[in-house]
Amino acid sequence: MHHRHTGPRLPSVLRAALLRWRQSAGRRLATTLAIATAVVLLASGTALALPDVRTSIGSSMSLALAGSASSGSASRSTVAVGPGGAVVGNGAEPTARGGAGGAAASTGDASATANTPAAGAGNTAATRATRATRHFGDTPDARGDAQQKNPAANPNCTLRVPADPTSAAGLATPYQLSATNRGDGPCRETNVDQAAFVEAAIVDPATGALSIYHPVVVDAGSSPAVAPVPVTVPTGAVVGVWFGYNGDVLTLSGPGARSCVNGLPGSPFGQFAYCNAPAFFTAANNAIAAGKLTVPPLGTGRDGLPCPTSRDFAVVDQDQSDNLATVYRVVRGRIAQDTAAARGGKSLSNGSDEALLARSIDPALGCTPFRAPDLTDGGALTSALALNELSAAAHQAAPMALTPVSDPMTQVDGQQSKRKTDLYRAGVGQPPLPAGQDPRAYCAGVRDIATARLARDAALLRRAPSPTADAADLHQFLRTRLTGTLGLLGCDRG
Repeated sequence: MHHRHTGPRLPSVLRAALLRWRQSAGRRLATTLAIATAVVLLASGTALALPDVRTSIGSSMSLALAGSASSGSASRSTVAVGPGGAVVGNGAEPTARGGAGGAAASTGDASATANTPAAGAGNTAATRATRATRHFGDTPDARGDAQQKNPAANPNCTLRVPADPTSAAGLATPYQLSATNRGDGPCRETNVDQAAFVEAAIVDPATGALSIYHPVVVDAGSSPAVAPVPVTVPTGAVVGVWFGYNGDVLTLSGPGARSCVNGLPGSPFGQFAYCNAPAFFTAANNAIAAGKLTVPPLGTGRDGLPCPTSRDFAVVDQDQSDNLATVYRVVRGRIAQDTAAARGGKSLSNGSDEALLARSIDPALGCTPFRAPDLTDGGALTSALALNELSAAAHQAAPMALTPVSDPMTQVDGQQSKRKTDLYRAGVGQPPLPAGQDPRAYCAGVRDIATARLARDAALLRRAPSPTADAADLHQFLRTRLTGTLGLLGCDRG
């Protein structure tokens, strides 16, 4: 969540302070103390170093409120097999609106990317503030098993994208992580604060079949602990690739980067990027329209309400639909895909609203996320960003939350940007502006709908564990996240 509390935009000194608090030694303070301190900071204009509460605020709310099926716990997920063998869980594909959103930006448009170190460094005060505050909204649910966080870690890293990243060869080629600016220190994939993640979704237009693959990320000059699982992409299949990041600003480089979207030149999204996502959502929409891909209904949660989605105002935060559900393994100091061969290693995952929905909120409400076969893990069913967004586009009832121009990831130096917002929306299958809510309506949706469902689901959420040690249970985690979201979006300013 972005904690912007007073005035239309944060002054540069406060933006710099917010970044510093991410890296301060006081990260173990209680989440409630961190929120209270942030409010004082923003109200007074004092530059203070505050503890990082990303792990205790961001994900929890999404997790607790995003259940998607009434079939019971996550261990009893409902799976429907559509024509052509398409496996779908309790999720939905995007409607033609998602395709329209995809058409809003070409993934091959180099002018719409920030793939060079100069463009991706994110050194402006506004960019630093965007990255620092956005961490409030990211869920750390699976991050805890990796090594301890390093408060001095370089938050800005570069990911080398292999040639033809949507091909079978590109998917199985390790991505390489390095420092964007070597003077700021090294970047290590095994460091939870610097880890980058990649997730691919594949749709076969001929059959409507969906599948997921998780390319691996390693340190530059290194190799995976276990050789990447080879993958076969059906002839004519359309592949989308998404990126998530636990630091502040991830820059894309390498031979495949020009086919990807990282934001605008000089103004990257920060933790999010994608390759060929609009084409993927268009192909999926076409398969749905042709009756080849069936998206199952959301179902009803234990609270008697429809299971929530990634576009439910009960789930979203100040930067909805960000980051990934991807998990890697750290095996003897090196990275591997999350497969049976690497299960002895420690898990390493992305602070993610998408994972929060599928791994915490859904189980708490007795819902099941939309899942598809994971080609990395022998076909075991898995959730993914693309699946969550397809589910939300197909089944989220009005009002559907769509990324607003007040989302810090879509702004340019603190100013609203229609172009950057549409680029972000295209990457998650949303329609372009003016569809959706203006910032005031978005605030009202979060405040009214999230508050009401959080109160209704309190008993269920209190029985569910918090994704972090900072909160006693999932309810407390989500409640704190909601408070931070309202402050960071400026909703408390009317």
